[in-house]
Amino acid sequence: MPRPDPEPRNFVEILERVWWRLDRALDADSLRASARLYVAEAVDYGTFSLIDHHESPCMIDGSLDILADACQEFGARAVLCYGATERNAGRDEARRGLEECRRFLSENRRPLVRGVVGLHASFTVSDDTIREAAVLAREHSTVLHVHVAEDGADVRDARERGYAGVIDRFDRLGALIPGSIFAHGVHLTADEVRCCATNECWLVQNPRSNRGNRVGYPGALAKSDRIALGTDGYPADMRVEEETLIEEARAAGDDLSHAQKRLQAGSRLIAEHFGSAATPDETEETRTQVTSEMIAIREEAQVQAERLWTRMQAL
Repeated sequence: MPRPDPEPRNFVEILERVWWRLDRALDADSLRASARLYVAEAVDYGTFSLIDHHESPCMIDGSLDILADACQEFGARAVLCYGATERNAGRDEARRGLEECRRFLSENRRPLVRGVVGLHASFTVSDDTIREAAVLAREHSTVLHVHVAEDGADVRDARERGYAGVIDRFDRLGALIPGSIFAHGVHLTADEVRCCATNECWLVQNPRSNRGNRVGYPGALAKSDRIALGTDGYPADMRVEEETLIEEARAAGDDLSHAQKRLQAGSRLIAEHFGSAATPDETEETRTQVTSEMIAIREEAQVQAERLWTRMQAL
């Protein structure tokens, strides 16, 4: 991947100069290749259930089908959404993102895939978009998936809009839907974490991503038992993610006994959408299929990555 020039100085600049540029450069071919690689490697690591919050602003329509097909192909259960945002084209972009969620929720019939309603970090959406996302989720008897308080910028934005914080904003806009998935929570207070727990919302910690983006450690998460462990797009080797969690928790002085429950808590989160985990017979058959195709999958991903990086440099 091309290095950003100039180098980012903070989290928002990392988003602007790296990840949001990559999102805009995605097309159908690169998305398909990256999805197949990620899911195949996840299965090879022994991770058979995925929750993904996807964004490709220049190719919104049908993007969730590409991800869902990859998951179905390799036998991985998945909970998918498009992360609606206003960061590139305002409210129209957000409406298109929510419409992709609506379409997928209505049309998806894949037995291994479920849909939910997604929003990007709340500092990239208006109150109207949050309200509309909550209404859409309730219409389809599903939940929200949002990046919450990953960086202090999200908290500052909520306060500038007149709220006590991100969770207060979601609460007052009717978006604390039970079962919702709030990723990160690094800058939430203990009271905000308790509020999420009271409303039966999940918080998902992503230690490698948080460390890589230098956003801090979510110490307040110890105030809830609905805390799962995620990767935020890092490789789905959950053993490595858990090792990083323990390292970061120890360095932060967190309760290790609580932190060590988060990997297993992910099974409870998945069970709320599927009822059970994959059986050993299913997983062994799937891993054999993935192993036989991995070389070709990686070769195609490399071809598409180089094309993607060329498009990124032009943005």
